[in-house]
Amino acid sequence: MNLDDLSLLQKLDTQNMLGEIDGLPDQLNSAWELGGRLPLPSASKFSTVVIAGMGGSAIGADLLSAYAAPACPVPVLVHRDYGLPAFARGPETLVVCSSHSGNTEETLSSFEAAQANGCTVLAVTTGGQLAERAGAAKIPVWKFVHEGQPRAAVGFSFGLLLALFARLGLVPDPTRELVEAVAGMKSQQEALRPEVPVVTNPAKRAAGQYMGRWVTVIASGVLAPIARRWKGQVNEVAKAGANFESLPEADHNTLAGLLNPEETLTNNTMTVFLRSPSDHPRNLLRSDATRQTYMLEGLNTDFYTAKGDSPLAHIWTALHYGDYTAYYLALAYGVDPTPVTALENFKAQLKAMK
Repeated sequence: MNLDDLSLLQKLDTQNMLGEIDGLPDQLNSAWELGGRLPLPSASKFSTVVIAGMGGSAIGADLLSAYAAPACPVPVLVHRDYGLPAFARGPETLVVCSSHSGNTEETLSSFEAAQANGCTVLAVTTGGQLAERAGAAKIPVWKFVHEGQPRAAVGFSFGLLLALFARLGLVPDPTRELVEAVAGMKSQQEALRPEVPVVTNPAKRAAGQYMGRWVTVIASGVLAPIARRWKGQVNEVAKAGANFESLPEADHNTLAGLLNPEETLTNNTMTVFLRSPSDHPRNLLRSDATRQTYMLEGLNTDFYTAKGDSPLAHIWTALHYGDYTAYYLALAYGVDPTPVTALENFKAQLKAMK
């Protein structure tokens, strides 16, 4: 498949996923600005924050949790399930229910549990049942407009949460870092656009290396949730197999599994190491040493180093690069990067089982 053939985009990308990826820097900035003027929850001080969501609506929470960890004075839990943990009760627990469609059954379950437990609740959605139920209960709704796939709204799912945390005093003012992150994404993407040929387009070259191989993404610190994002994008955009690992944990178990099955590991896998200047110095050493171990076992590896001078820039340049790579991988496989038929079919099957 010739990734420099621009007619390929018109043939395969029927719903303009490329436009979503190209517009991600502006989406992030718009979300931050929108979050600065939406209504806050009635309470202003919290002992715990639980962010309930699934899939593309949860990944923004992962990014926010990792970014906030060094400064946030209260624990932040990303909840991907029905209901809520037993500790989530009372007005001192803020439960943010994030659902792109507003109809995610797990998140609606968390919303009902939060109300029953007397928590302070905030809804983040484009509409649906979540907006209706929150409105009826006079719970603040942070509503945004986005008609595409939830995974393409990651700028909203993160940017709104960032604004919320900043306004609640849970993180220092991130305005300068956000401006740098947006600028870094726009600068980087100049080399990643479709009109840039493979020879000088690193995302296209990476996609070529990943084609025909199971992709494993390994990262640490603020990039650990980016490894999850890359994995999800390979799954949903390219309709291909992938998984993710985090350091230093992977060095305590994953390395033992590099021997078997030998032929599959050697010929049919690609392990990508994500790095950033924000990483703990020991984890930077671990990343290098772990990659060397993989290579000594004859396994295919690749790496990406995040751009920028702040953790926020590192998060977003790494995420954006991964989105472009997954997009080109979809084209290489000859699949439309937008539809997720397998997920929709499963939801329909599950609904019929009620």
